[in-house]
Amino acid sequence: MSEGEGWTYLVALGSNRRHPRYGTPRRVLTAALAALRRHGLTVTATAPILASRPIGPSRREYANTAALIDTTFTPDALLSHLKAMERGFGRRPGGRRWGDRVLDLDIVLWSGGSFTAPNLTIPHPRFRERAFVLEPAARIAGSWRDPVTGLTLRHLYARLTRADPVLS
Repeated sequence: MSEGEGWTYLVALGSNRRHPRYGTPRRVLTAALAALRRHGLTVTATAPILASRPIGPSRREYANTAALIDTTFTPDALLSHLKAMERGFGRRPGGRRWGDRVLDLDIVLWSGGSFTAPNLTIPHPRFRERAFVLEPAARIAGSWRDPVTGLTLRHLYARLTRADPVLS
């Protein structure tokens, strides 16, 4: 893999804290999508912004979406870029796990398949168990396949959200 090749990434976006400039979490995500474009990334698709319940100690509802991004950045380079964007929106490293956050940007999948580095694993290790990631992702990339399970995002979302059968 070398700089100069092009890849498509599925990035999950989330927010559950107001921003002094942008306002509500929904508006933070709208501003983050615009910032991705301003920073030279090609956003080819975005899902509607959805509300979801928090995981862990946070009590504030999240706004979540997903975007497909075309870039020549390698996974490591894109991660560095996304972390710098989070800091630019006021996120501080070392916060409480699953706590409130102004902006969270996660690489979920990419067109290169699987990838592992010290600070990055693609596919994202927990995306298959998170409806707040799978629902928007399935809306814009439903036919993308998880390289680990071979299932499409649409199928993973359906499996996660289906009602359990009633036992008699």
